[in-house]
This record gives sequence, structure tokens and C-alpha cells, in this order.
Amino acid sequence: MLRTINFMGVRNVAFGVTLLLTVLALFSWFYKGLNFGLDFTGGTLIELTYERPANLGEVREELVRSGFHDAVVQSFGATTDLLVRMPGDDPMLGNKVAEALQKISTDNPATVKRVEFVGPQVGEELRDQGGLGMLLALGGILVYLAFRFQWKFAVGAILSLVHDVIVTMGILSFFQITFDLTVLAAVLAIIGYSLNDTIVVFDRVRENFRVMRKASLIENINVSTTQTLLRTVATSVSTLLAIAALLFFGGDNLWGFSLALFIGVMAGTYSSIYIANVVLIWLNLNSEDLIPPVKTEGVDERP
Repeated sequence: MLRTINFMGVRNVAFGVTLLLTVLALFSWFYKGLNFGLDFTGGTLIELTYERPANLGEVREELVRSGFHDAVVQSFGATTDLLVRMPGDDPMLGNKVAEALQKISTDNPATVKRVEFVGPQVGEELRDQGGLGMLLALGGILVYLAFRFQWKFAVGAILSLVHDVIVTMGILSFFQITFDLTVLAAVLAIIGYSLNDTIVVFDRVRENFRVMRKASLIENINVSTTQTLLRTVATSVSTLLAIAALLFFGGDNLWGFSLALFIGVMAGTYSSIYIANVVLIWLNLNSEDLIPPVKTEGVDERP
């Protein structure tokens, strides 16, 4: 028989840690702000083509040596095509970049195919739409859980997800990691991952209310969390291993995306135990909350 772990025995300590992390994350977020990338701030986009495949690492190093410290370099379709994004709206910026890259290899010259400028207004619109998308996702989750389980479960899940997003964004803000569309996609993915982990625990809590009729809520949560612990650990570890591979071998373009996911998965595993479950205790969930309301039939008063 599996030994029950007293997770909720340290819930007050966990709450203190949660509160501290959330306050520090919010302080960093509002004090230092996010380091928005060119997707949100605007800048110049330059498409280059080579006669032979180009080395992205050498291209980045040469651009830094030439004074283009904020340039973002990535492959674009074929291995001979590169996309360079950097701040600035100089129409001659593409030619300056091409001239700087000639120093790498004169027998594999870079040719400018197109130069486009993305204005800050477009970036601001992307930022607003991303924030709206995140709020709509949280709202949809709240409605779904309220119907699927009960409103107390919904409150616990939403607070857990908000914690995960705040902590992730706070760490990105503290270390000034570039926040672009790929990182935004990672934050949205964190919401989905954390929700799935929380629902697994919630579903077991609901089932155990029928099996453990005389057990208290804290006993139920301890048993339910212990029963799902192996699944939680296996899922989290396998996910973190895949993300770690992206983090170390995915290159600069996927580094911010991978880091945000790595932080979010760890925060989501923690919050599904020590935030979502603790909220159920605060709201005093009981078996009566899970009993569907009795439908009263109208009385026929006709003679």
C-alpha cells in the first residue's frame, strides 16, 4: 500500500514561499519591466541570401564586432537564407549589414534580398493582442472548470495559473531576457500545461470524496496528491528533459522560449500541489459542493 505523504502539513510554509516569490516577481516586473524584442518594439528586418550555407554563429559574432549588438539572426527557409532583425529605421541599414558580413568570407558573399521596417505601432498592437489572448484563455478556463467541476475548483486553478505566469514573467524581467512572440507562445503553453496538471489532482480529489466519506478535506488532498505524484513527477521530468535539450541545443532563437517553458513547468508542478489544493482548503470544499442540485418539479394546482 502506498504511504500517504503529508503535503498539506507544510502548506503554511509553502504559502510563505509562494507569497515571497510572487511579491519579488511583481516588483521586478513593474520596476525593471520586460525587455521587449523587436516583435513588440519595432525595427528593421533584413533578408540575406548566400551562395552556400552560412554559419549563424559566425554571422552573429561578426555583427557584434561591427557594432550591431542587438541584431537577431535566424535561418529563413533554406540554409543559404538568413533573416536579420535589429532596431533602427535607416534605409541603408541592409547594405551596411551586408558590407559587415563580407569580412567573414569573401568567396561566399551576402546579398540583400529585401529590407522592411516594422513600426512600433505594429509591435504595440501585437503586445496588446497577446495580453488579451492570455486574459481570454484564463477566462475560458475559469468558465470550463466552473461547469466541469465546481466554482471552488475554478478559483484554485486560476490562482495557480496566475502564480505561474507572474513568476515566469518576473524571472524573465529580472534577468532581462528578451520577450518576443516565441516567449509569449511559451507563456501561453505554460497555462495549458499547468492546467492539465491541476485537473489531474482535482479529478482525484473529487473521486476520493465518494470513496473516503469520513476523511477530512486535508486527508483527501494528501491521499489524492500522493496517488497522482508518480504521474506528476514522470510527466514533469520528461517534459523538463525535452525542454533542456531545446535550451542547450536549440540555439539563440529558441533560448528564451525554452527558458520560459522550463521555469513555467517547474512553477506549474509546484502550484498544482501548494496553491490549487490550498485554495480548496481556504474555501472549505466539502462533499455537499459536489452534489448536483435537486431539480424541483412544479406543482400542478389545477383542479
